[in-house]
Amino acid sequence: MQKNITSLNALNWDDLKFFLEVARTRKASNAAKRLGVDYTTVSRRISSLETALGTLLFEKSRTNGFVLTAEGQRLLSYAETIESTLHMACEQVSGSGVALSGHIRMGCTEGFGSFFITPQLSHFVDAYPAISVDILPLPHFISLSKREADIVIALERPEHGPYVCCKLTDYTLRLYATQDYLDAHGPIRQPSDLNSHPFVSYVDDLAFSSELLYLANLLPGASANLRSTSVIAQYVAALQGRSLAILPCFLAAQDPRMIAVLPEEVEITRQFWMYCREDLRKLKRITLLWDYIREVTEMNHAFLMGEPAPLRFRQPIAAER
Repeated sequence: MQKNITSLNALNWDDLKFFLEVARTRKASNAAKRLGVDYTTVSRRISSLETALGTLLFEKSRTNGFVLTAEGQRLLSYAETIESTLHMACEQVSGSGVALSGHIRMGCTEGFGSFFITPQLSHFVDAYPAISVDILPLPHFISLSKREADIVIALERPEHGPYVCCKLTDYTLRLYATQDYLDAHGPIRQPSDLNSHPFVSYVDDLAFSSELLYLANLLPGASANLRSTSVIAQYVAALQGRSLAILPCFLAAQDPRMIAVLPEEVEITRQFWMYCREDLRKLKRITLLWDYIREVTEMNHAFLMGEPAPLRFRQPIAAER
């Protein structure tokens, strides 16, 4: 009992912040960048925590970086609970102005993040200047467990985990080409005509979701001589007038250079899901952004479904300024 009390007294609670960043990034250098300190400070704080607890928390590997030991894994769950409790405690004891402040990191698929979420967030931060937001429109899976983001918008809902999840919206994709392409190639009157046309598409074995492999499913005989993991790269390639591309309507329909090809026959519907950790969902700033994204997405349902509608923005409330 005396040993436990001694260890608790020797523990520097601030070391847990360093522990969490190393556990999430697996590299002391990356943790140092996120914490705004140097590498040696991170190493020293981890060593201090291990000494206070009398146990090894990480195994160091040249290939895998800092890997949690069994004891480190057990501490991680407690440390994350402490972190979340502190966030909520600060909100509860702070005034409303302080509670509606802080930082949020949102992960999102590349196209939706760049062409829909980012424009909407520019209006959000204008309405709530005390909240800063990072948008990560990355063409790969984003891990909530490593706290790479606080909120994620993805093509698929998480199968398991301590998450709050909702279906955000359906959206439509169609086949697009430029007028130059259509003038230079044979007429396209029916889906079977597409077999002789070149496409730009995803790299099948590098697609981060099976939901992206719609070209092979929709047009098995289609030939894609140019592929990219980036939907924006596919969009830019199609603008060169040398290939067809299946693109989200929220990306292509607002560009007058892009023309929908066989829009009645070639139409795909997919979904976006939004989720975050259960503990973070209780934070006021997370709730505020969560509700805001749901509201502006519902407001733009017609736009996302490829109907002739402009991108709309929520008008900020005067009291929010």
